[in-house]
Amino acid sequence: MSRGLRPLELPRGALDPNSVPLYERVAGQLWDDLRAGGARSGDRLPSERVLTDRYHVSRVTLRSALALLAERGAVQAAASRGWFVAGEMTTATATAHVEGFADYARKHRIPTSAKVLMSRVRPCTVQEAQRLRIAPGEDLFEMRRLRFLNDMVVVLEHNRLPLALCPALPDTDFTQKSLYATLLVADPPQIPRRAEYAVEARPPNRQERRVLELDGTSVPVLMARQLTYSQHGHPLELTDQAYRGDRYQFRASIM
Repeated sequence: MSRGLRPLELPRGALDPNSVPLYERVAGQLWDDLRAGGARSGDRLPSERVLTDRYHVSRVTLRSALALLAERGAVQAAASRGWFVAGEMTTATATAHVEGFADYARKHRIPTSAKVLMSRVRPCTVQEAQRLRIAPGEDLFEMRRLRFLNDMVVVLEHNRLPLALCPALPDTDFTQKSLYATLLVADPPQIPRRAEYAVEARPPNRQERRVLELDGTSVPVLMARQLTYSQHGHPLELTDQAYRGDRYQFRASIM
């Protein structure tokens, strides 16, 4: 074990603890306990069984907490050996991940809901295989759903992911669950690290007019196309999103 590095520090959130998801609270408490115990880079964490008993949570919640710490560069998993303290975490690494729709809503404390229009497993096309770097015909999880903020429809979303990355996807209720939160508890965890993102404005098609409640209006849709990559640099998700132009604003920092 390396004892020459100074302890890591995990920034504490400013939100009311009751508004923070359980796995985030467990992640913060776990890291506080590791610091209090003098943990250093290279130290091995207690087993998952020990940690679930210690924090009185399920294995799924614990793995979400560990995946969050891994996303922030604080811990890392070693195959068949468990979890280890990884190294010093900075503010930059703490925020280096792709923010999903549910993450945005939770950050701004906006109630969300969803309606799944279609969910299935099918063979991927040649074009999808090229973008996702998998073989043509491999199983693909596909979903179309409407996303709501404060009971107002905002976006029609079309997601496609290699099923092998998270076999639990077809059995998950995405009217209630976040897609990215589900990926975090996959085995191994799939962390959306970066994304290629393009947006264009255009008139809505017939389906978009109907499901986004745009009939009889001249409101355009903002069509966003996104290819998301995991923490390992592998393509994770293809997504097309049609946002109501009067309920969505795209912002970016240009460096």
